[in-house]
Amino acid sequence: MKTARFWKALENGVVQCELCPHRCRIPVGARGRCFGRLNEGGTLVAQTWGWPVAMQVDPIEKKPLNHFLPGTPILSLGTLGCNLACQFCQNWELSHPSGLPHPERTPVLPEEVAQMAARGGIPSVAATYNEPAVWAEYAMDIADACHAKGLRMVAVSAGFFSPESRVEFFRKMDAANVDLKSFRDDFYRKWCRARLGPVLETLEAIRKETGCWLEVTLLLIPGLNDSEAEIDELTAWVAEHLGAGTPLHFSAFHPDGDMRDVPPTPPATLRRARAQAKENGLHHVYVGNVRGEEDATATICPDCGAHLIEREGFRSKRTGMDAAGRCTACGRECEGVWK
Repeated sequence: MKTARFWKALENGVVQCELCPHRCRIPVGARGRCFGRLNEGGTLVAQTWGWPVAMQVDPIEKKPLNHFLPGTPILSLGTLGCNLACQFCQNWELSHPSGLPHPERTPVLPEEVAQMAARGGIPSVAATYNEPAVWAEYAMDIADACHAKGLRMVAVSAGFFSPESRVEFFRKMDAANVDLKSFRDDFYRKWCRARLGPVLETLEAIRKETGCWLEVTLLLIPGLNDSEAEIDELTAWVAEHLGAGTPLHFSAFHPDGDMRDVPPTPPATLRRARAQAKENGLHHVYVGNVRGEEDATATICPDCGAHLIEREGFRSKRTGMDAAGRCTACGRECEGVWK
């Protein structure tokens, strides 16, 4: 537990959290809607600081990040809580827990997390599994500890941050994958209990106001966010506002949460979405969470069409790219962080 950032005191001990657009007004003894932030006697505390409930080593491609240190392992950890309530969530028990497990256990300090990675020869750490916005203080402290040891820090986020917090948070991150749920505000309100606008603002802030490498993921849910019109608008927006070199990942939906009656995403939908994104000028468009689409997982040189990185599952191999990220066929430098 640690005193939170991004809040202000109101009358009668009530505090207002300013970490995300919900701006929860929290009475003494109560939590914000994200679960992880508690009003303790008129002070807002980050209660899950130092309490990872999931930690393991993943391939970086699993985040997914295809243009950030490909082929390397990443130490991944998550805590509890989320500031969205997606009805298709695959980690609901972590994101919306009923209580804190093992409340008396010793905290895992940020320096210990960084030391675990350094000792294992792992070049980066990821705040993932649940929404890192709701444990921003811990993630930012881990980032500082990692940077002190020459390691990198990654965030896998839905991007629902406030103007007060977003730039400060992502300036601590070396890379991020932001899960853009839809390009429709009514989708966010109905299925995620959030709003689209702040997410788009976060994406633009990451690109324009930080040095954080950015990739974007969209989970395509049949009948809800996969129409040709929506994909056309979304991909055109990414190209214009984030840049043609921003990697975009289309991920296949599999029934989960409260959407077990929705069918899986057909491969044809993924191919069509990828083609639309390419037509709108995006250079690096990938599909994921589906088998048999290896051609849509390779990194290809936008200039000459050579295959730079081949992927199978979460394994990747550089086949046409040098250590600096240049195409060995034509010399074009590919967008990304390669060493």
